[in-house]
Amino acid sequence: MTVAGNWKMNKTPAESKFFAGELADEISHELLSQVNVVVCPSASCIDAVTEVLRGTGICTGAQNVFYEDFGAYTGETSGLMIKELGCSHAIIGHSERRQVFGETDEEVNKKLHYVLGIDLVPIVCVGETLEERESGKMEAVLEGQIREGLRGISREQLNRIIIAYEPIWAIGTGVVATPEQADEAMGFIRGLISELFGNGVAQECRILYGGSIKPGNFDELVSLENVDGGLVGGASLDKGFIELVKIAAKHSR
Repeated sequence: MTVAGNWKMNKTPAESKFFAGELADEISHELLSQVNVVVCPSASCIDAVTEVLRGTGICTGAQNVFYEDFGAYTGETSGLMIKELGCSHAIIGHSERRQVFGETDEEVNKKLHYVLGIDLVPIVCVGETLEERESGKMEAVLEGQIREGLRGISREQLNRIIIAYEPIWAIGTGVVATPEQADEAMGFIRGLISELFGNGVAQECRILYGGSIKPGNFDELVSLENVDGGLVGGASLDKGFIELVKIAAKHSR
C-alpha cells in the first residue's frame, strides 16, 4: 500500500516543517513497515520537510519536475535539484498541471523518462473530466494518457512507476468516485497495462486512487482489488492524513 499526500500550494516553510514533525511523531515504524508514505510539499518547502523527515522512513516527493538538469527555464525545477534536497518521488502529469498549465501527454512522457533516468520514483497521474465520463469517453481518454504517457517504457521500468487514477471531476470537489466507478476505471487501467506489458507486470503495478479522499471513504476504496493506496489532496494537510495511513495499513497486501 502507498499513501501519498499532495499538499499543492499550501503551507509556508515554517508550517510545513511543523506539520512534518507531527507526522514523524505519529506515524510509527510499524505503520511504515506496511505502508509506503510520501508527502509532497511545494517546491519552496521541500528542504524544510526533508530536514525533519530524514531517517524516519517517510518519503518526500515533488509536485512537479522539469525534464532538463539545468538551463534557461525560468520558474522550473529540475530533478537533480529536488533529488539533492532529499526527494525520492515526483508527481508527473497531475490534472492541475494538464488543465491549468497545458501540460501534454508528450511532456508527461518526457518527464517520466527523465525522472526514471535519475532514479526518482514517478507518480504518473491520469484521469477524465466529468464531460468525458458522461459522454462515454472515459476509457478512450485513459487509454490515450496511458499509451502516450508510457511510450518507450520497458517492463523493468514499469516496476518503478506508480500510477494514480484521479477522476478530474472528483478532485477538490467533495465528490468521490463510487467504489464501482473507481474499480471500473482502475480495472481498465490494469487491463490496459496487461495488454501493453504483460499480466504479471500489470498485477505488480501500483495504482492509486485520488479524488476527495477522506478517512470516511478511504476504507471502502482501498478494499477494492485494483486499488493499491491513495494520492491525497486536501485531506493530507492535517492529522486526518495519519488516519488514512492507518486505514491503508489494515489493507496492506
